[in-house]
Amino acid sequence: MTDEGTPVQHADMGYQPFQQWSSGRSWRLGATYVVLEQSPAMTVGDHERCRPGLNHIAFFAGVPEQVDTLTDAGRLHGWTLMFPDKHPYAGGGDHYAAYLVNTDGYEVELVATTP
Repeated sequence: MTDEGTPVQHADMGYQPFQQWSSGRSWRLGATYVVLEQSPAMTVGDHERCRPGLNHIAFFAGVPEQVDTLTDAGRLHGWTLMFPDKHPYAGGGDHYAAYLVNTDGYEVELVATTP
C-alpha cells in the first residue's frame, strides 16, 4: 500500500495507528478498528470502484468545518474531490459530505454530523 491509502491523518478523526504490514495497515478508535489491506489473491487487475466489492467507506468526520478541513488535507495527500459541481451536497440537500477518490480508485466519504 502507498501513503495515498490514507486521505487524512486519522488522528484528526480520533483514530490512532494500530498495525502496519507490507500489504496493509489498521487504525483504532476505542474498541473499533479499520483495516485496509491489498490481498495477494486478486482475481482481476486494478481496483475499480464500480466492480463488485468495496465501493467506498464512509466516516463521520465532525461538523461541516471539520469536513472541509479534512477535505483540504486529503487533497494535499493525492485525493481528488468527486462531484465538485455538487459538493458538499452530492449525497442530497441534507447530507453535508465530501466524496474523495485516490489514484488507485478508492473512495472515501467524509460525512458531517449535525451540531
